[in-house]
Amino acid sequence: MRRFSWFNATSLTLGFAFLYLPMIILVLYSFNASKLVTVWAGFSTRWYGELLQNEEFLDAAWVTLQVAVFSSTLATLLGTMAASVLVRSGRFFGRTLFSGMIYAPLVMPEVITGLSLLLLFIGIGLDRGVFTIVLAHTTFSMCYVSVVVSSRLSSFDRSLEEAALDLGCSPFEAFRLVTLPIIAPAVISGWLLAFTLSLDDLVIASFTTGPSATTLPIKIFSAVRLGVSPEINALSTIMIAIVTVGVITASLITKRAAVAQQRDEQAAIRSV
Repeated sequence: MRRFSWFNATSLTLGFAFLYLPMIILVLYSFNASKLVTVWAGFSTRWYGELLQNEEFLDAAWVTLQVAVFSSTLATLLGTMAASVLVRSGRFFGRTLFSGMIYAPLVMPEVITGLSLLLLFIGIGLDRGVFTIVLAHTTFSMCYVSVVVSSRLSSFDRSLEEAALDLGCSPFEAFRLVTLPIIAPAVISGWLLAFTLSLDDLVIASFTTGPSATTLPIKIFSAVRLGVSPEINALSTIMIAIVTVGVITASLITKRAAVAQQRDEQAAIRSV
């Protein structure tokens, strides 16, 4: 076993400090009583109260949440169907083109994707707003869902589905009752990934949004250009707290599921 040398410890410490020290400073200054984000003037929760009264930020957060939910749901449906076609349909005419179109957004610069969608919406005369942002986010996040679900379908035991078909299930019923429950973790992971990408997107949303819809990243970016305000620190702290709680909850659920599975396996071995 290799020793944990001072060089490794120093590198690890500097790496974590580079990643998390700015976040810690941001959280601390979100409780600053001063309007100046670089001058500490005492502890205060004033800016959290003002943030909850800021209608512009609240409206932007609501639009962002709507877009994320609808786009991730559509992306999950389309991505799962695309993954099923790619994994189970074998070779067919246009397969290479189809797979290339599915995976192209993975490597395509977001500026190009946003600009092309903007030109498309202008060309067909579609007013930009929440609907166009949902379409844009669905377009670029669907490929991520397809990759996640494809990896699970590649290792799926088709004999289980064939057994359901032999017992009288239709292809749709076999997929709904047998395949979908087994690949559900991958589908949920794809949905969460698409949801996160939609919440975080700024470039594509800035091209496809309109005056009636402003997402939270766009609102934050516009506000930061005029200077960082304490409300931005408070908002960022709330987002960090939500992410932290989500990660801890997911870790606890995964750990409990693993412990329960191990307990069931040990009980099965004892019964034998």
